[in-house]
Amino acid sequence: MPSYATITLIYLAAINVVTFFVYGIDKWKAKHKQWRISEAALLLLVALGGSIGAWIGIKVWHHKTQHKKFRYGVPLILIVQIVAVIFIAF
Repeated sequence: MPSYATITLIYLAAINVVTFFVYGIDKWKAKHKQWRISEAALLLLVALGGSIGAWIGIKVWHHKTQHKKFRYGVPLILIVQIVAVIFIAF
């Protein structure tokens, strides 16, 4: 049986990969004037642990760079999540 740490790492890897690609898909949809993924859904992925994937997606896809809630909110949530992990682990 895998440990909680292993399960957590697998979950975080998966949610960050998904979040990265969702940001890319939304950028593609924006460029092609198609139905978009809501900002609430994008931020929900961040809150569920996908903050690293979102931050990388913002940088790679150059997406949501003008929105303050993404430009400042995603790094802030990432910092809070890192602090929470450190606090829980030690």
